[in-house]
Amino acid sequence: MRLYDSLTRGKRELPPPPGPVGMYVCGSTVYQRIHVGNSRPFVLAMWMRSWLKDTGYDVTLVHNITDVDDKIYAEAARLETNSRDLADWATGWFRDDTDGLGLGRPDIEPRASETMPEIVAFIEALLASDLAYVVDGDVYFRVARYAGYGELSGVRAEEMMSQEPNAQKEDSRDFALWKAQKAGEDFAWDSPWGPGRPGWHIECSAMAEKYLGPAFEIHGGGAELRFPHHENERAQSCSLGHPFARIWMHNGLLELDEEKMSKSLGNVVTLQDALARWGRETLLVFHLTGHWRKPVDFNDEVMEQAAAQAESLRNVFRMPSETAPADAWERFAYALGDDFNTPEALAVMHEWRDHDLLRRALEVFGLESIAELPEAPPEVVALAEARVAARERRDFEQADRIREEIAALGWEVRDEAGGFQLVKR
Repeated sequence: MRLYDSLTRGKRELPPPPGPVGMYVCGSTVYQRIHVGNSRPFVLAMWMRSWLKDTGYDVTLVHNITDVDDKIYAEAARLETNSRDLADWATGWFRDDTDGLGLGRPDIEPRASETMPEIVAFIEALLASDLAYVVDGDVYFRVARYAGYGELSGVRAEEMMSQEPNAQKEDSRDFALWKAQKAGEDFAWDSPWGPGRPGWHIECSAMAEKYLGPAFEIHGGGAELRFPHHENERAQSCSLGHPFARIWMHNGLLELDEEKMSKSLGNVVTLQDALARWGRETLLVFHLTGHWRKPVDFNDEVMEQAAAQAESLRNVFRMPSETAPADAWERFAYALGDDFNTPEALAVMHEWRDHDLLRRALEVFGLESIAELPEAPPEVVALAEARVAARERRDFEQADRIREEIAALGWEVRDEAGGFQLVKR
């Protein structure tokens, strides 16, 4: 399998099955309900794990939850509640909302708050190697000590200067590994440098290495994390001689009215609301239609198109199965094996009329429910039969009224040779 790597700017091969393959994906910072854009890394990671397992790999997916962050303190203060309570509630919201996607759970879902011993030990190792320094209870990483800084993101030097301004830093590019407790922060953890909390970047290095070791195959996350988050993760891990991630996957962002969907910008559609309006099948087909590396538009028009595609796939199971060409699965597998090209895989699936083959492909993406056609309840069947009788009497007005009754019950009646078909709307 070949995947595009943000570090080398080219496709890299995974080792042959069974691997193993360790995957670490940066999850959400939990302080509000997550939006549809937050769900994209989760969906892609779950699909990637599913496909790798299908092709014989031994996969471990670690998808973290960032439950220690400035945004949590700020939101808790705004709501006049305890920051740890908010983090716990929002972690539950995240799990509930992503459960609604019907894709199962990652193998490991660590929380930053539960990884403090490993985080502190990691910082101590950086200090012992003179790769970090302490200033008034804060601990900073010495960017100048890592020669590869900037290779992942390719950001310009002036962009590096803007992170975490502090006149006491040795170098304006240096970033915080530990932050001393500030006024207004209602909770802190003990450390050798005083009460405080970890910086965002060290949290992920510690969680990734705790569960996957110092070297693993894939690190994923949204494109906005490439700098500074992933650049800093890579610097602090690799500076200690840890190989860290071999392939960096950065998924394109969801855009609402041509602007990145973001909780901080306030232009969001929550995952909870999107699932309630469109349903999980339409939302998952929507994610299939965009290549993982590209930005994707989210609006009513594209969601209606995704709903139509889901219905088109469902219609295959309402017709007799036809045997697919001998190379059908190979074409599907090639699309996913070449940089996990889900739009191309979806196009191949739309060509099939083979029920077994299509069901197998749908299972990769958690969409096997499309193949499960619901049976109409007896009262709806009775109405459809009454409509047939009305049509035989040429009482088309009565037949139309019955069609409307059937529609009001959430079903569509379709005429076909020798009878009718009832389709759940």
